[in-house]
Amino acid sequence: MTRRAVPIGIGHYLPDRIVPNSHFEALVDTSDEWIRTRSGIERRHFAADGQLTSDLATRAARAALENAGISAGDLDGIIVATSTPDLTFPSVGTIVQAELGMTRGFAFDVQAVCAGFIYALCTANAMIVSGQADRLLVIGAETFSRIMDWTDRSTCVLFGDGAGALILEAQEGAGTAQDRGILSTDLNSDGRYREMLYVDGGVSSTGTAGKLRMQGNPLFRQAVEKLSQTAETALQRTGLTSADVDWIVPHQANIRIIQGTAKKLNVPMEHVIQTVQDHGNTSAASIPLAMSVGVADGRIKRGNLILSEAIGGGLAWGAVALRW
Repeated sequence: MTRRAVPIGIGHYLPDRIVPNSHFEALVDTSDEWIRTRSGIERRHFAADGQLTSDLATRAARAALENAGISAGDLDGIIVATSTPDLTFPSVGTIVQAELGMTRGFAFDVQAVCAGFIYALCTANAMIVSGQADRLLVIGAETFSRIMDWTDRSTCVLFGDGAGALILEAQEGAGTAQDRGILSTDLNSDGRYREMLYVDGGVSSTGTAGKLRMQGNPLFRQAVEKLSQTAETALQRTGLTSADVDWIVPHQANIRIIQGTAKKLNVPMEHVIQTVQDHGNTSAASIPLAMSVGVADGRIKRGNLILSEAIGGGLAWGAVALRW
């Protein structure tokens, strides 16, 4: 028998404020058509004044706990993927832990920008497989609206706020690719590309949060190549092929990147969960948000093979293959 990290609950939360593309026409030289054509984004959600990343994460966590039919006291730990924490410290994870009334176990954050949820899933999987934990809450939560340069039309139109949460539980499998749960993972990074996507501030450099900066065209080329490679690696480690994939649930950065990666993997777009049009790029939150939407509307079903991949600043990228 093989110990697996199996999904037992999922949920998400989006702030109430919906921001259409037309909002940006008064800020920068852009249009709804320009944004849709280049990104596929039609609208996104922005957090309200005073609404923090931990607030979004807590709402998503409660939805996932309800979906799983368990309480916070049943968890061994919380892992939050975010690049927009409430504070320099303590972690968003510990803030969520307190909000949920969880007084046992552990909580911490991981930071790999848009690849953060993949990194968090890999971390949770390793802890469950090794026996260090039996049940973990994994959250991706961001308020990227707080680090936008509203004069930069190439970036300010792309990002949104939100949170998604997934609960993983240790269960026994037969050790085959037909097991439920995380079947394989693949993580990568290359710091030589850090200037393609970064924030120009920080505690030890400027003492400020800074603003997001991006080299769009070079990043696009890197993204399609690296996302398809990591996805193929994760599949190879399961002994499966793209023909076995029921759903790709990708990082929702840009519709052209999503389409390009799916084409390289030879997976039709009909088998790709897309939420970029409604959410924009929510960084570490985008994969669990898309997963939660896919489960809620009935597309993702028990036993489906899910392939998720993401790339973010660092550059950091990776993929996870799991059976729902």
